[in-house]
Amino acid sequence: MKNSDELRVMSNESRIPRKIPLDSVDSLSFTLVAIRHYTLRVTLFLFLLITLHSSLVTAVYADDIQSRSAVVMDAATGRVLYAKNPELRLMPASTTKLMTALVVIEKVKLTDVVTVSHRAANAAPTRAGLRAGDKVTIETLLYAALMKSANDAAVALAEGVAGSEEEFVQLMNRKALAIGANDTHFINANGLPGKGQYITAYDLSKIMRHAIKYPVLKEILGTRITEISTETGKTMYIKNTNKLLWSDEDLLGGKTGYTNQARHCFVCAGERGSETFIVALLGSPRRDLLWKETEELMGVGSRVMNSNEEPVVYLTRADYDTASVTKAAYTPRKEIRAAKKQYKGRKTKKPVVTAKKKVTKKKPVMTAKKKVTKKKPVMTARKKVTKKKAVVTARKKVTTKKQLAGNTKSSQGIAEVQKTEETNVAEKGNNGNEG
Repeated sequence: MKNSDELRVMSNESRIPRKIPLDSVDSLSFTLVAIRHYTLRVTLFLFLLITLHSSLVTAVYADDIQSRSAVVMDAATGRVLYAKNPELRLMPASTTKLMTALVVIEKVKLTDVVTVSHRAANAAPTRAGLRAGDKVTIETLLYAALMKSANDAAVALAEGVAGSEEEFVQLMNRKALAIGANDTHFINANGLPGKGQYITAYDLSKIMRHAIKYPVLKEILGTRITEISTETGKTMYIKNTNKLLWSDEDLLGGKTGYTNQARHCFVCAGERGSETFIVALLGSPRRDLLWKETEELMGVGSRVMNSNEEPVVYLTRADYDTASVTKAAYTPRKEIRAAKKQYKGRKTKKPVVTAKKKVTKKKPVMTAKKKVTKKKPVMTARKKVTKKKAVVTARKKVTTKKQLAGNTKSSQGIAEVQKTEETNVAEKGNNGNEG
């Protein structure tokens, strides 16, 4: 180098050496460092912004789910990944048929034949079209009950297994306790509302988790459309009420339900990657919300399993306050019933005692009136007696006047006076006998 204050740089094009001052090199390096720090800060800011945005978008809160109760469960372990009012007792609607199928699959063979009764054929409102006397296999009835949610098929299954629906319901409740569904109670095989019928989303998830262990039930729940027939050759086409089967290829199957009291209900099992999740929804205001919320909750389960989110459980006071009215109306406890009976008994006893007191007060009044009425004829008799006395007195006065008249007459003889006296004496004697 000719000068220590200069730096020789070779150009790629001309290969002509150029001299650059060292002061320029220092300022250039400073600029490059500043640009590098600025770029790093912008990159970090954008990363944090994207992370925050993704967390806000993916997080599902209680208000985001309009169903009154919801549960996301890991099918392999039974671990709850997300829940909203998981132990809130609500009516199950036709998701009840899932437990009906569980009991049937464990008690009888699929090839067994059942004769449809008049009671089963008239079960309302949803029917497969079975008639009294039709002979159908157990497998055919399961397709009708789980796919079309046919009430006639559910009742026919119950009667075919236990002889009556009442006996079959006892088997359903025993099975519920056996799989740990302790907050569940059934009163029929089809899910129609009634006093004492309830379930929770947590228990419904347990029932679905147990049901998909049976390949036959898993296949039926995942079938979109099928054709069933009776022993006589009568055929019926059945379409699944689960609309997610047409839009979600990873859905294994599910069961829908609806009544005016229970609103829209749904439970399903689906795969996300290598994991299988169960979603249960109760009390949704609309049917289309079932499909939307199911997809959202499947995503929540997947994120929790990948450790991107923590499991959360929400309890909403508004849903519990509404459910307390339903619970009191449909599932009162024995203590509440006894207390109500005692309270009603106390209320009814008070007016009875008051009524008796009033009656006792009126009794002496009634007795006094009777005495008064008894005295009336006595008074009448006295009046009659006084009338008789007055007649006798009047007669005496008449005789006295006759005597005075006889005394004032001119002397007609002593014989006439004697005759009048005898007449008076005779009249006195008659009056004494009359009195």
